[in-house]
Amino acid sequence: MDNNVLKNLYQQLFAPSLKKATDLIIERAEGAYLYTHDGERYLDFVQGIAVNQLGHCHPALVEAACEQIKRMAHVSFNLVSYPAALEMAAELKRLLSGNIDSFFFSNTGAEAVEGALKLARYVSGKTSIIAFRGSFHGRTMGAASVTSSNVNFRKHYAPFMPQVYFAPYPYCYRCPFNQRPEKCHLECLDYLKQDLNYIIPAEDVAAVLFEPIQGEGGYIVPPLHYVESLSELVRSLGAFLIFDEIQTGMGRTGKLFAFENFGITPDIMCLGKAVGGGYPLSVVAAKREIMERWMPGAHGTTFGGHPVACAAGMAMLRIISTPEFLTSVVSKGEFFRSRLRDLQSKFAAIGDIRGLGLMNAIELVDEQGNPNPQLASLITEELRKRKILVLTCGVKGQAVRFIPPLNIEQGLLEHFLEVLEEVISEKS
Repeated sequence: MDNNVLKNLYQQLFAPSLKKATDLIIERAEGAYLYTHDGERYLDFVQGIAVNQLGHCHPALVEAACEQIKRMAHVSFNLVSYPAALEMAAELKRLLSGNIDSFFFSNTGAEAVEGALKLARYVSGKTSIIAFRGSFHGRTMGAASVTSSNVNFRKHYAPFMPQVYFAPYPYCYRCPFNQRPEKCHLECLDYLKQDLNYIIPAEDVAAVLFEPIQGEGGYIVPPLHYVESLSELVRSLGAFLIFDEIQTGMGRTGKLFAFENFGITPDIMCLGKAVGGGYPLSVVAAKREIMERWMPGAHGTTFGGHPVACAAGMAMLRIISTPEFLTSVVSKGEFFRSRLRDLQSKFAAIGDIRGLGLMNAIELVDEQGNPNPQLASLITEELRKRKILVLTCGVKGQAVRFIPPLNIEQGLLEHFLEVLEEVISEKS
C-alpha cells in the first residue's frame, strides 16, 4: 500500500487522543535502526521508550519468542501454570538475591502500578498514597491519580482516586526551595514531613510511590542521601516503599535494577517496559511476607505472564544480567555524559546534564536560565530530519532524553554526539 495512503489511514481510523511524535510508517527494525515503508533508515534513540534493551529484533529474543509460539501462544495463567512464567519468576528472584521474592505478572506498566497500589492498600488496611510532583506512573485511572509529570495527563478526568498526596521530588537543578546541592538540608523532604503534620495523617499512609530516577518528569537523578532519608521516613511511618522501576529497570542505569545504585531495597517494586524483551509484560514484585497476605481472587489478569513475553524476557535477562554486560553499560554511559559535558561547555543553552548508565538527558534553557521547550522541540525535529529519533521529557518538554540500546556500539554513540553537536550549534 502507498505510504501516503497508509498515513491517511491513521488519521481516518484512529482516535486522536494518542499524541504521535512522528508520522513515520515503519516496516521493519533491526538493532539500533528503524526502516520506513519507503526505504529510509533512522537511528533509534527511543527504542520503544526504553523497551528494547538489546535493540530491535535481537536474534536470541526472536528465537526464544518463535520457539515459544510453536509450543504454545497463550493459555491464561489463572487457569494453568507453564514453564516460561515459572522460570521467569525464579530468575527474577535469583537476580534480586532473595530480597524481593514474590511476583504478580501483568501486561503494562500502568497495570503494575495499579497492582502495587492495590497490594499496599489491601495488605496495610490503610488508604493514603504519597507520590511525587513530576512523577509519571501511567494513564489508567489509578495510575493517572498518582501521576503529575504534566497537567495534560490529568485534564478532564477528575475526580481521581482519593487520598493521594504529592510531595516535591528532589529536582536539584530547579530546587523549589532555591537550594544548591552543596548547601542542601533536604528541605524537600522536610516539606513532606510538615505535610504529615498538616494534611496527611501519618497512620493512614499505606505506601510511598517513588521513581528512583524520575522518567517523564525529566530524567532526574535524586541525591543518595535523599533516597536514604526517604526510606527511613517510610519505615518510621510503617508504610510500604514502592519503587516504580518501569523505565529504570532491566540494566538501563548500569545496574540491573536502579535501586541498587542507592543501596535501598523497596518493599514493592513495579517492572515493565523492557522486562518482556519487547513484548507486553509487567511485574509487581514484593517481599513474600507482603505478597502472601494478598488473598486468592484479590487481583487477576487474562494475559499477564504471557508465555511469549516471558520466554523473550528470559532470553534478554541471560544477556543483560552478566557483570560484563552491565559494566559496559556503565562505561558507555560515563563516556556519553562526558561528551555531553563537553557540549555543555560550548553551548550555554545546555543548562543541565543528568543520568545514570544509558538513561540520560540534557535540559535546554534560554538566556535567563528558564526552561526552553521550544529549543528542545527544534533540536528533536532537526535530529529527525537527519534520520535520528529522540524524545523530549520534563514538565514543559524542556529536556531531550537519550535511550539507545544497551548494547549499542561505541561508534554509533560517537556518531550521534557529532550530529547532536551540529544541531545544537545551528539551533541555539
